Amino acid sequence: MRQAEFDGMGSCIRWTETPGEEPARVYVHGLGSVSSVYHAHIAARPELSGRRSLFVDLPGHGISDRPENFGYRLEEHADALAAALDAADVSGAELVAHSMGGSVAIVLAHRRPDLVSRLVLTEANLDASPPPGPGSAWITAYEEEEFVGGAHARVLEAVGPLWAATMRLADPRALYRSAVGLRRGSEPVMRDILEGLTIDRVFLQGELSGELPGRQALEAAGVRVVTVPGAGHNVMFDSPDAFVAAVAGRG
Repeated sequence: MRQAEFDGMGSCIRWTETPGEEPARVYVHGLGSVSSVYHAHIAARPELSGRRSLFVDLPGHGISDRPENFGYRLEEHADALAAALDAADVSGAELVAHSMGGSVAIVLAHRRPDLVSRLVLTEANLDASPPPGPGSAWITAYEEEEFVGGAHARVLEAVGPLWAATMRLADPRALYRSAVGLRRGSEPVMRDILEGLTIDRVFLQGELSGELPGRQALEAAGVRVVTVPGAGHNVMFDSPDAFVAAVAGRG
C-alpha cells in the first residue's frame, strides 16, 4: 500500500499496485465503492497481465483518509488522484474508471493531460443535475446533517447488499459531499470535456441501463461507445469478458 498527501493538511490518498510494464493502468471506483473490489479480478485476467496496475481509493472511500473539511467536489477528487499518480511517478496512464470515478477521470484528463493517455469509462456520469434515480439521488435527497445523522443507514438498506458492502466503508460526510459534487458536475461539464479530448476514449454502457443519452454526439467526437449485452451498471461484474476486451482494446 502506498499513499500521497492531497489536501495540504496531511490527509492521504492511498492505493495498492502490482508491478509491470508502462503505461500503467489506473483503476478508479465509483461513488461509495472500492477500486480493488471492483477491478482486481479484471486486472488479474491473462489478457491484461504484464502491465503495472494501480487501484486507487478516492478521498473518503476505502483505505484513503476522509478529512471533514474537504469539499469532495469532482475537481478536488481529480486533484487528489493527480497527487497519487505524481507520487507513484505515473504519466500517460490508461484510466479504467467506473461511474463517479469515470467523471473524476474525465476531469483529471482535462486538468492534467500529462497523466492520461486513454480513458475506459463504465457508465460515467457526464451531465450535471441528471434525472432522479437510484444512486447519488438517494443520498442527496437529504440535507447533509440529516444524512450523516441517520439517513446514511437507511440508504445502506435501500441500495442492496452488493453496493452496501463497500458503501459502509465510506465516510458518511464524504459520501454525501461526493454525491452532491457529482450531481453538480464539473466546469466545464464532463460531457463537453470528453467530447473535446483527442486521446483514445471508450465508453461502456450496460444494455440493461438503457440507451446512452447523446450517444451520436459522443461517437461523432470520436468516443467509442460499446453497449454490453445483458449487463447493468456494474459491467465488470455482469460481463467481465466484455469488460476485459474493452480494456485490452479488443471490445
